[in-house]
Amino acid sequence: MSGTRENGRTKNKYVLVTAAYNEEAFIEKLLCSVTSQTVLPIKWIIVSDGSTDGTDVLVQRYAEKFKFIQLHRITEDHPRNFAAQVHAINTGLALLKDLDYDLIGNLDADISFEPSYFSELLEIFHRDPELGLSGGYIQEQVGSVFLPRKGNTPTSVPHAVQCFRRESLEVLGGSYIPFPYGGPDWYAEVYLRMKGWRVQSFSDLKVFHHRPTGAAAGFLRTSYREGLMHYSMGSHPIYELLKAGLRLPGKPFVAGAVVRLFSFIMASCRREQKYVSDEFIKYLRNEQMKKVWSFLRGEGHRSLPGSQRNSGKYT
Repeated sequence: MSGTRENGRTKNKYVLVTAAYNEEAFIEKLLCSVTSQTVLPIKWIIVSDGSTDGTDVLVQRYAEKFKFIQLHRITEDHPRNFAAQVHAINTGLALLKDLDYDLIGNLDADISFEPSYFSELLEIFHRDPELGLSGGYIQEQVGSVFLPRKGNTPTSVPHAVQCFRRESLEVLGGSYIPFPYGGPDWYAEVYLRMKGWRVQSFSDLKVFHHRPTGAAAGFLRTSYREGLMHYSMGSHPIYELLKAGLRLPGKPFVAGAVVRLFSFIMASCRREQKYVSDEFIKYLRNEQMKKVWSFLRGEGHRSLPGSQRNSGKYT
């Protein structure tokens, strides 16, 4: 594994990228978190994708004080859809590709974490050379406290904090794929496992999410898109049916589960296009059916992993 050790601790070099669109209300928490790290990144590209609020001013203020921060503005007009965020992230990744680094992290603009977050993550990567993708657990605010997000699972890494070993990102082609219905983070972790890399998130690495939960209309719209996304990625119908059934007892998940399953079925009836290879679909369905059989044997939990993907909040 590349990197050096000093006083018994890992000194890997890492870089970061963040896509931001009108994040004035949240991004300073992230700026404070990164600049307070006990091990700082060698570069952090923040891509402001046509922000019209005070996002750019805030980022530039920190960039003047911390030289590893670089603001990159996208000013060209383009559709404000889910793929826009992916293109912004990929713009940042392209700006980092010629640097000497070992790990590269994607951070959403509305999160924060403790000063030791990246030093601990660096140690985790050092101890496990087979680990290709990792990150922490998302904590959502409930009243005055933060609690673990229901969809957290050690076998999946949230889009908001995906950190790649450089070699594993290169296996993906060096960037995320802007799928029409989202899911580039999900594709990345499944594809890496298919290619022999280990993917794991860690509950003791807490990541605090500061954006309030969206309104009911936004939730249902997201659920509809998720059904289309899971169909287009080749998700197994039995897996989708079981997931929907497990969500029915709880509010507000009942409406979301119905809408998501409906859009999945409709896409199947229309025989819509799938955007991944047959090899990927075979591998994904094999993973999913193993989870289904594990659940039916009583070895699983009351929820199946893989439901908490990127919310599409960027639009």
